[in-house]
Amino acid sequence: MFSIRRVVLSNVVAGLAAMVLSATAHAQAQMQVRAGQEYTMLERPQPTTSGKKVEVLEFFGYFCPACNAFEPHFEEWIKKQGDRIVIKRVHTDIHDFVTQQKLFFALEAMGKSEELQARVFAAYHLERNRLMTDADVMKFIDKSGLDKKKFTEIYNSFTVMTKVKAVPRLQEAYRINSVPSVIIDGRFLVSPGDVAYKNRQVNGSVHPGIVVMDALLDKVYKEKNH
Repeated sequence: MFSIRRVVLSNVVAGLAAMVLSATAHAQAQMQVRAGQEYTMLERPQPTTSGKKVEVLEFFGYFCPACNAFEPHFEEWIKKQGDRIVIKRVHTDIHDFVTQQKLFFALEAMGKSEELQARVFAAYHLERNRLMTDADVMKFIDKSGLDKKKFTEIYNSFTVMTKVKAVPRLQEAYRINSVPSVIIDGRFLVSPGDVAYKNRQVNGSVHPGIVVMDALLDKVYKEKNH
């Protein structure tokens, strides 16, 4: 059945998509994407298992203000990519906040890390739950709607602690010295905060780090699917 409302909504969605593309193109026109400046090529690329999709690996920390600020931009970018990418995340061991690492890896094991990512950031940065103790973590879980018993078992598991202990090795392999940091295809390291600072003259609604990630993703995706 023909629906004027449906047509209007379709036009609105199409218009918004065009605006996003226009904003990205505008930002791209104002800045260059240069190796050694906006991104770094790893001397030893790390293997990926994403097939024709592109692996995107973020190192982050719930405690990190810059990660919190970048998260909405990153989430929007992830949604825009559809099935072109495989998203992975690692909670850094910077500052040795083990409870936050365990929280993330437990949520990941339950398949809930992406769903609850923004809520954990909000708990730390808006609700002042610093997630520094097991009790702080459980206070968050009480509000999350998750099965607390199941979460607790996973949170205290050998598997989660193994992932926590693997983080220093991963950070060394990917040359991570700050967060947030995003690795495209195991080869290209982008530090969104550094990119934003170097390109602070760029005007527009698109984060400069996203512009760099777009350029690298397009390059790699074409290589994988030519």
